[in-house]
Amino acid sequence: PEHLDHYGNYDAVKRAFRDFVENVPFYGFGVCCIDHPEVQAMVANITDRRVVTYGENMQADVRFSNLEISGPKSRFDVEIRDRKRDETLSITGLELPMAGRHNVSNATAAIAIAHELGVDEAGIRKGIAAFSGVKRRFTHTGSWNGVDIFDDYGHHPVEIKAVLKAARAASSGRVIAIKQPHRFTRLRDLMGDFCSCFNDADVVMVAPVYRAGEDPIEGVDEHALVAGLKAAGHRNASVISGPEEIAGRVAEIARPGDFVIFLGAGDITKWAHALPGELEALGKA
Repeated sequence: PEHLDHYGNYDAVKRAFRDFVENVPFYGFGVCCIDHPEVQAMVANITDRRVVTYGENMQADVRFSNLEISGPKSRFDVEIRDRKRDETLSITGLELPMAGRHNVSNATAAIAIAHELGVDEAGIRKGIAAFSGVKRRFTHTGSWNGVDIFDDYGHHPVEIKAVLKAARAASSGRVIAIKQPHRFTRLRDLMGDFCSCFNDADVVMVAPVYRAGEDPIEGVDEHALVAGLKAAGHRNASVISGPEEIAGRVAEIARPGDFVIFLGAGDITKWAHALPGELEALGKA
């Protein structure tokens, strides 16, 4: 669950999603990923709107399969089972210039919409191959001595887990994660999930919480998260006091082939863009 500070509880979050789909005009359609059991359950209860499902799920209307990740690229097949036209279309060997199952899932959603709007196979291939990404989603900010540096908006455990899994698949070396928790309430409510979502990172550095207007909560901070990570079995998690520590730490531990990934919705994006230059400056000092 996310944004519980606004919705109050998980049931209210689920109601909001259902209301959103049911407010689609009668001539439109909803596109829903049934890889998540809650979404699959919701879709089963929507009877007055047309829904096109997608995902890796065998029952999806638009299903991706045979996923191969090589460096920063993903290759996959898609099968479109069009219930409206009573036909099936297979598109093989699609190439997306982004790594990660979550990015392929998002691409499959775009394919589902494109097909419904009449885009042909050639148009779908061209669109997927030409996609240049979204700002702050696995954005490459620079390189230093064979180390690649990325900025990602991921601030929820599910997002973080997906990003790190993609980094693990794309990197030829280790994955170094630098995390700035966003909001004390989110860290408190999802602490257990945060403590288990960094398994694909070899090294985790945790900065102070980005407050986003919230007051601190006793016992909920970067120290608590690092303690939780270690208790959950992570072998290399530590606290950093802020961006001034990062360049020195990275220069000390990073090796060619490693990925350094900044994760968070606060001002950590500035740190990600500054790091390549800071590392270069260290080398010249």
